[in-house]
Amino acid sequence: MSGSHTSDDAAQGDRVPGRPPHILVVEARFYEDIADELVRGATAALQAAGASLERMAVPGAFEIPAAIRFAVAAMERDPDRHRFDGYLALGCVIRGETTHYDYVCGESARGLQDLAVRHGLAIGYGILTCETRQQALVRARVADKDKGGDAARACLAMVALKRRFGLGAPA
Repeated sequence: MSGSHTSDDAAQGDRVPGRPPHILVVEARFYEDIADELVRGATAALQAAGASLERMAVPGAFEIPAAIRFAVAAMERDPDRHRFDGYLALGCVIRGETTHYDYVCGESARGLQDLAVRHGLAIGYGILTCETRQQALVRARVADKDKGGDAARACLAMVALKRRFGLGAPA
């Protein structure tokens, strides 16, 4: 039933049932100070949930979907390679004077959604799309909106949902 849930629908607190999840955090480093704060919030949320993580840096938000696809392709090619239970996309795009902002925002979001649907990936979307640097800082700061932590919790919720449907390793 839409809009309602039971205690079985979500992880207990922020914990995901079963084996602790292993998450790949892909961070766009174009705005390093904002990226650092997003990662700080995400790392705290993942650690609080008992998850482990690996970090991968890419130049900007546009490159995040490709980096995740590379990780998936490597795991598909080598079945013995450690698998990630979820993926966390962190970055920031700030509007400038050209249409570049629109393309980067739209294509990075589309790329991540395509990956999630096509490959059944649990992805937390933490790419800030802001008009100004100040808006981005407020959204990124752990003491303010903590969007990195929010994206990490969304990723963990999707990992739990996959496991509920028998699509992830619960052991």
